[in-house]
Amino acid sequence: MALFYTPDIDKSPLLPEEESQHAVKVLRLQAGEKVELVDGKGNFYKAEVSIPHHKRCEVRILEKISDFKKRGIHLHIAIAPTKNIERLEWFAEKATEIGIDEITPIICRFSERKVVKHDRLEKIIISAMKQSLKAYLPKLNEQCSFAEFMKRNDVGMKFIGHCYEGQKQNLSKMYKAGENVTILIGPEGDFSQEEVENAIKCGFMPISLGESRLRTETAGVVACHTVNVINEMTE
Repeated sequence: MALFYTPDIDKSPLLPEEESQHAVKVLRLQAGEKVELVDGKGNFYKAEVSIPHHKRCEVRILEKISDFKKRGIHLHIAIAPTKNIERLEWFAEKATEIGIDEITPIICRFSERKVVKHDRLEKIIISAMKQSLKAYLPKLNEQCSFAEFMKRNDVGMKFIGHCYEGQKQNLSKMYKAGENVTILIGPEGDFSQEEVENAIKCGFMPISLGESRLRTETAGVVACHTVNVINEMTE
């Protein structure tokens, strides 16, 4: 059954124009056909098409399910944009499918990419949310500098993954199930030593993600998957 993203469905029984076009011109849905909707705020709807129109497709809500697949934690990953933007987009897509609540692109000292197209990345996240049948849309923050991010006061456990020598344990041993968590993932050239030191001063604990040296986007996905698996094992 077709699933559509309708962020304002609680205010108006209309699909957004882009979703209307897909429903009517691509899927050729007719009046009376059943559809499913999510608003990105945790609500899942069962509905039917009442007036098919390629710009303003109207639907009738049949059932509303609140807090659909609500997560018990808040997972926030702040990740440096990759030089090849497709790799960052791949991370955002896969992390959304696995389960993530917030993403922040952070510009670090060794970042090779300084600009992220927010709209494009958000479209990828929306598509992944729909594909993985989720009703909560991960929050995508505007890019910020590493220094700006350090001024945040996130609640929960805080970790920074880096490749420098020193005492650090694997994320799987450091993270505690049920805890909100923020994880920093650096650029291809890693965080600078100064950035690591500043993060530790701000309460971030250094972690490893395994013996292998991982690409930025892979490290982000591994961190995301690790947190989700640990929480799923305790359910």
